[in-house]
Amino acid sequence: MEAYVDCDATELAARVQKGELSPLELVEQAIAAIEKVNPALNAVVHRLYDDARERCRRELPQGPFRGVPMVVKDFDGFVAGAPFTASCRFLDGWVPDHDSEAIARLRRAGFVFVAKTNCPELAIMGTTEPAWRGPTRNPWNTAHSSGGSSGGSGALVAARAVPLGHGGDGGGSLRIPGSHCGLIGFKATRGRVPLGPDQGEGWGGYVQWGGLTRSVRDAAALLDVMAGPMPGDPYAAAPLPGPLADEVGRDPGKLRIAFHRGALFGRGIHPDNAAGVDKVAAELASLGHHVEEACPDFDRVELATAYLTQVAVGIAAEIADMERWRGREARPQDFEPATFFLKQIGSAVSALELQQARDAVQVAGRACAAFHERFDVFLCATTAYPPVRIGELALGAAQKAGLGLLRALPAKAVLRKALSVFAAESLDKTPNTQLFNQTGQPAISLPLHQSRDGLPLGMQLVAPMGREDLLVRLSAQLETALPWAARRPAVVAGAR
Repeated sequence: MEAYVDCDATELAARVQKGELSPLELVEQAIAAIEKVNPALNAVVHRLYDDARERCRRELPQGPFRGVPMVVKDFDGFVAGAPFTASCRFLDGWVPDHDSEAIARLRRAGFVFVAKTNCPELAIMGTTEPAWRGPTRNPWNTAHSSGGSSGGSGALVAARAVPLGHGGDGGGSLRIPGSHCGLIGFKATRGRVPLGPDQGEGWGGYVQWGGLTRSVRDAAALLDVMAGPMPGDPYAAAPLPGPLADEVGRDPGKLRIAFHRGALFGRGIHPDNAAGVDKVAAELASLGHHVEEACPDFDRVELATAYLTQVAVGIAAEIADMERWRGREARPQDFEPATFFLKQIGSAVSALELQQARDAVQVAGRACAAFHERFDVFLCATTAYPPVRIGELALGAAQKAGLGLLRALPAKAVLRKALSVFAAESLDKTPNTQLFNQTGQPAISLPLHQSRDGLPLGMQLVAPMGREDLLVRLSAQLETALPWAARRPAVVAGAR
């Protein structure tokens, strides 16, 4: 076990290729590790152990990660023959009959899926605390959240039960659990990873699928496996100059780096998070980069409202899809209050209002592109606060009563007013990720800092559209300068 937990996916794959380990041995190790840590974490929602063993007994694809075990989030793509619930009781018992293309690519790369992982209902929240499944806890301190929405995958990777995990990012859902769990969360450029065949785009283009890893080389190689358009995609990111795995260790050169120690869509930032930005900015300067304080210009309230408008429309569309899959109409009691509130908003938004939200986002995208003509990379804290405590973001009695009233009296004017209040207040803890889902830029969270209480605090690097290669080079440089691989959480598969 100790040897297993110390290896990243790249190392495990190399050992399989050399014949030092068999895929079945690795899968059994992953199963034992998951069963050791999951009682403390509540990260697993579906065990795929028998299927994983059977696939190892057959001939696995000769891909770059042949035999390496991984977990798959219970959202962000279908796994043929495995339940898909999105932590929503309405989907209990529903099983898709095909793999999404990105999932199929992971299989062809040789990965073996051992479990599906917990997420908030319909992957909406920045904390994984679904009412149905219960909260996934942070392996660094189980009183705290693992983040969301890919929090189940993040918890298991951080606890070293598996070397990496699948997830998706529509507003920070890879980067937030990356920050909370001391991992790398890598959101690719819009259109880099296909969402087909069942989606052309998610949440109006905000959603990108990817993974959570412990090493930069795994993050790069995982995106290499998943990247590239599939036939029929509505658009695709410009091709990369070469494999991202080849960028690890390459000199990034002297870069122009802007940093911002505040919150983008929020109203404040914790001193520990701000201190992390200062620390990393100073380290980048010592590495020879030009570093100065600067931030893209945008209207916080307008963009937060545009973000939630698009998400609400996306949720309404997803629930309509779910009704089609299940063959029955969804009822309010089938969903958590916040989920159904967003569904009501999405159903009430006019085509004009949606287009106005999209136009505001495109203006912001051009402003960020102009900003990147001056700066190669933008640095900020991934989240504005350390990982929240379990239950800290739960709705209070008054909020639940208000949402209950909206269910009964869904007047459009009242819903719009509620959305404006929600936009002003709901993103305070995690305000720094959504902008780059809107603009489509690649962004990565690196485990470069810790709070005074020892909780991980990620720092986010953002590059211009299509420049994942630049992020990989700079991330690898920081991984060497400020290494994190030796840190272990309180809940860990091996000896601590």
